[in-house]
Amino acid sequence: MYKIPANTLFLGKQLVFVPECHSTNTLALQLSQNTSTLEGAVIITNNQTAGRGQRGNSWEAAPGMNLTFSVVLRPGFLAPKDQFYLNIITSLAVRDYLIGKTNEPVVIKWPNDILVQKKKICGILIENQIQGSSLVSAVVGIGLNVNQTNFQKDTATSLKLVTNTEASLESALHELLHFLETRYLQLRQQNTSALREEYLSNLYCRNEQHEFSSGDTTFMGTIQGIDETGRLVVDTVQGLKYFGIKEIIFVR
Repeated sequence: MYKIPANTLFLGKQLVFVPECHSTNTLALQLSQNTSTLEGAVIITNNQTAGRGQRGNSWEAAPGMNLTFSVVLRPGFLAPKDQFYLNIITSLAVRDYLIGKTNEPVVIKWPNDILVQKKKICGILIENQIQGSSLVSAVVGIGLNVNQTNFQKDTATSLKLVTNTEASLESALHELLHFLETRYLQLRQQNTSALREEYLSNLYCRNEQHEFSSGDTTFMGTIQGIDETGRLVVDTVQGLKYFGIKEIIFVR
């Protein structure tokens, strides 16, 4: 169904299409162990039956209506302590694509959910393989709601709902891979300060009071940014607190 993209240098030049699978990330993780799997390989499906999100959540996607794919990267230039930059560049790449499609604000909900009209339009799951002090490979899973219009949760939206226009999944894939490759090359060139600042400038609820929960505690706080490892920094009445990906929840 999907053709090799012509607008990239290496992303998608090796493309594996499976009509149905449990999770493209799981399949990509398996394929990443093979030396025949090149950097930039894309595993994509029309029907992901058990898509995985952050915190072990599932990802809802109607068959044949959205983009559900994973990309294999070999970011050996990146120290394990800097692996959060993969979240940064992927979030920015999806945002790059979406801001070309809508005039609505597109923001990043930490760590890497993409929101339009305060509703989730894209989820990202990045799984890294570290050996010793090296980040040997990474699988970047992206679930972008494109043409689906009915969702079980009212917190989800799609490109079609936002723009009232149906989009070509293949064209969307090719455009998105172009933006992801551009951001990845920025990272490879060590443009980390600029990437970090752009991520922070588009961070949902930054410098705004919001309700959060952590463990059994609910509290008000203001997002200040992220620390050097990507933990969320929240200013609370007890002072600054730092949270990993599974340690804090935004309360609506």
